[in-house]
Amino acid sequence: MKINRFAFSVFLGGVLGIFCIIGVGLRFGFVGNELFLLATWYNRIILGIVIGLLPKTRFNTIIRGGFFGLVISLSLFLATNFVDVLGFFAAIVYGMIIDYTASKYTK
Repeated sequence: MKINRFAFSVFLGGVLGIFCIIGVGLRFGFVGNELFLLATWYNRIILGIVIGLLPKTRFNTIIRGGFFGLVISLSLFLATNFVDVLGFFAAIVYGMIIDYTASKYTK
């Protein structure tokens, strides 16, 4: 049974966002950075929403996901004065993961 692409992408963005919260919290601390942690998670939700709205295509989903990961996470990266370089590159990889898996396992 295939599931809805949009719902799957948003869910996967939220799950990957939790991993980002853990990574950012371990690097910068959990206390005092609550807004940054929330913004990081929300950024991954937005990434899932955008990728979920994209149609299935014959185009390389890994490249497309990486592109949207770069474009969407660039806003958070710029807004934080280039603080979290690792999180920026993780978002590109997460975009690849979301688009590839959503294209493969959804209708």
